[in-house]
Amino acid sequence: MTDNPALCAALDHNVPVLPIFIDDQGVGDQPQNGGASNVWLHHSLAALHQDLQDRLVLFKGAARDVFEQLADQFEITAVHWNRMYEPAPIARDKALKQWLTDQNIEVESHNGSLLFEPWTIEKKDGGPYKVFTPFYRKGCLNAEPPRTPLKAPDKASYVGKKVDGAVGLDDLKLLPKLKWGATICEGWDISEAGARARWDRFVEDGLYNYKKGRDRPDKQFVSRLSPYLHYGQISPHQLWAALDHYDQDQNVAHFRSELGWREFSAYLLYHFPTLPEQNFQPQFEGFTWSKNEEFVRRWQKGQTGVPIVDAGMRELWTTGYMHNRVRMIVASYLTKNLRQDWRDGLAWFEDTLFDADLASNSASWQWVAGTGADAAPYFRIFNPVLQGEKFDPEGDYIRAHVPELRDVPKSYLYAPWDAPKDMREKYGLDGSNYPEPMVDLKQSRKDALAAYEHHKEARAESKESEI
Repeated sequence: MTDNPALCAALDHNVPVLPIFIDDQGVGDQPQNGGASNVWLHHSLAALHQDLQDRLVLFKGAARDVFEQLADQFEITAVHWNRMYEPAPIARDKALKQWLTDQNIEVESHNGSLLFEPWTIEKKDGGPYKVFTPFYRKGCLNAEPPRTPLKAPDKASYVGKKVDGAVGLDDLKLLPKLKWGATICEGWDISEAGARARWDRFVEDGLYNYKKGRDRPDKQFVSRLSPYLHYGQISPHQLWAALDHYDQDQNVAHFRSELGWREFSAYLLYHFPTLPEQNFQPQFEGFTWSKNEEFVRRWQKGQTGVPIVDAGMRELWTTGYMHNRVRMIVASYLTKNLRQDWRDGLAWFEDTLFDADLASNSASWQWVAGTGADAAPYFRIFNPVLQGEKFDPEGDYIRAHVPELRDVPKSYLYAPWDAPKDMREKYGLDGSNYPEPMVDLKQSRKDALAAYEHHKEARAESKESEI
């Protein structure tokens, strides 16, 4: 309700408004949400229906078909929606906008989810940025400032009659049959009020520790607002404006820059729509990933034998969320130590993350894999042992998510395979209670670097032969 440009614009017409949501997953070219995303969507729609005085109307099917039905029932004067920036929704909305215009219906889309429209930020030569720092500092911070957030409407008049073709929330079948769909919601208030409450907690507990504290998965120093941002229960404009009320120190600046990374991901996907499928850096085309379904399966289940990796993967499965520092660690382990395709990791995150944003997910996986824009070089390989020791110094995060290791002394917690034989047997670190590592970290690092060097040499030879 708050900072919803489409709703505010519709109410400005001073006629009853029909708030609708169309679930067109899998229709035509429209993508299918992951399981966790649909769980969040279900509860989001329930909360929004309540906020809209129980007047939210739901449909399932193609958007064009829905509007044809509505046009037969109502004298539609105008249609408003908040823009989406992913390739398939862009194409759908463009076609729908043309059809509505052909029916002499006023139609307008609005920016509700980005601080800066992707087409407004460009380099001096007119092309898109491919590196974050100049995009953010030269592009965003020198652009017209983000708009002021809109207040929730004081008064609203909604259509009260029954709408033909509408369905109930349960008819959308967004909740999985697995018990998992209910358990991952524990600890989350999936609503606009929940978003505001989480922001308030972050300001109190995390904002002024953010620059350094954001790397500590064992502490509550991150906002955990990403799912709310993805589903519009809080907007980046609200957060950007709210930050003006606090001391502008390095923590506030860093949180702003993280909002900038979210913008950069959306910007990349808008300008480079193949980002979720193709290596952003073409020199990685033809790179040989070591396809191993067993490796991927054990990684997904948090059974790799590397404690910080397993903790992250289990946090994801049980909460629909993973701390950002740990996301980088588990992604590096999958793509470098296990040499599995980044697209396998992307697909799992898409299915299990509440905040499964296509742009952020794609850009982030490619960044860690070394194939993306402004990427960490392929030869930069996170050492999960050192990462655990540095960012989970007491082992609280690991123990919280890997109960098999709760009694293991800290000296053996991060690399249990190095424990003496008697200690490994005592705590079940020999595979009897906790799995032994799938690969040797040092050797797998060498193998990854060797594969990268081989690929570079092969590309160089190929170019020479072309000459």
